[in-house]
Amino acid sequence: MTFETATSVTHKLWDRSTMHHELDALVHDLSVRHNTAKSNIAVHASGPGTFTLSLNHGEANLETVNL
Repeated sequence: MTFETATSVTHKLWDRSTMHHELDALVHDLSVRHNTAKSNIAVHASGPGTFTLSLNHGEANLETVNL
């Protein structure tokens, strides 16, 4: 399950063994789409196995993943 808006992506991870690969790919895709550095993408746990990635809008680097 993936839900996208103009500036964010929410993704449900079904297989924990692919978590890092999937999150890295999502960060890369969002940074390319918005022509910004990967460090400007914030990653937040938004539910069990669900992560929301969004533009950081130039704030401090908030790239975190909570398992």
